Amino acid sequence: MSRPTNPIVALAILLAVFVAGGAFPLAAQESQTQTWPEVKCARYKAAWSQALARRGSHGLGKDFLDRHVAFLASGCTTRADVCPRSEEELTLANIMVVAAMNAGTASTFPPFACRKG
Repeated sequence: MSRPTNPIVALAILLAVFVAGGAFPLAAQESQTQTWPEVKCARYKAAWSQALARRGSHGLGKDFLDRHVAFLASGCTTRADVCPRSEEELTLANIMVVAAMNAGTASTFPPFACRKG
C-alpha cells in the first residue's frame, strides 16, 4: 500500500482516523458506567420520548400510557403488559419495536403484549 505524498491528503487521512477512533472510547466509557440492560433501557427511553414528541399522545389510552410509564420506571425490567388497543397505540408500538431493534435490543425487549383473561 502506497503512502500519500501530499501533506494535505495525509492530514485528512489522519484526521479521519482520529475522528473515527474518537467514538470508541465514548462507547467503552458508556459500557463501563452502565450495565447492558441499563444502556438498552436508556436508549429505549430516549426513543420513546422522541416518538411521543413527534407523534403526540392523541389516541393513546390512559392504561397504555400508565403501563408504559411503569415499564420505564422499573428500569425496563417489568413483565411485558402494555397492550396496544387503538390504531394509534398499535402504530406507536410498532415504531417502538423498530426503534428498539435499531438501538441494539431484541424485538422482544419492548413491553408490548396482550394477555388473555
